[in-house]
Amino acid sequence: MSHVRNPWLTLLPLVLVLGIHASAQTDQFLPEIDVYYKLNSDLRIWFQAKQTREAGNPTSAEIGPSLDFYLKSWLKLKDVTAFDLDDSKARPIIFSVGYRYLPYPNAPSEDRFEPVVTFNFPIKGRLLLSDRNRADLDWKSGDFSWRYRNRVQFERTARIHSYHLRPYASVEFFYESQYENWSDTAIYAGCLFPIGKHVQFDPYYEHQNSTGKSPNQQLKQFGLILNLFF
Repeated sequence: MSHVRNPWLTLLPLVLVLGIHASAQTDQFLPEIDVYYKLNSDLRIWFQAKQTREAGNPTSAEIGPSLDFYLKSWLKLKDVTAFDLDDSKARPIIFSVGYRYLPYPNAPSEDRFEPVVTFNFPIKGRLLLSDRNRADLDWKSGDFSWRYRNRVQFERTARIHSYHLRPYASVEFFYESQYENWSDTAIYAGCLFPIGKHVQFDPYYEHQNSTGKSPNQQLKQFGLILNLFF
């Protein structure tokens, strides 16, 4: 284990310093924990707890479970995702359905139903292309609204001695029913840092441009996700 542990110990202070530096220069820090448990080879359940601010909405917690359903894995996808703890990326299509509870400090809480379809493609240069299509179906004080979100992400494994990390970049577009328009764009850059077989850290930077409300909102956010796989 020493040949894996030493590179991580070298990277850990760098991640912490970058996180503190980025959070000091951004509008918000967004912590998140995701816990995944495989029920069988084609099905897993996971639980998410995070702080979020999306599409111009107020900052809120977001808590709830999801179920993921997989199609059979592809050999080429297994090759480009060999060192990723999230084995769902080796599947060409993932269907997901989830529920989220969003409490607001000075407003009524919100109930959200989240159907998601994600497509994974191996492309040249050992890159993984992921196309996530998600709907947020929201009920708040008896009123219903919806949001469609399309996130396209590129990632690739990088190696430092015997340690493998996965930098990524992505862009997400939001269509809001209340505005009847594409009212938000978010750009992300981050990196996945695995520890052993069950723990993975995901520090990222996000820039949001929200045009739904006047005046437009420009948000700079730093997030840190702890992923646990079982």
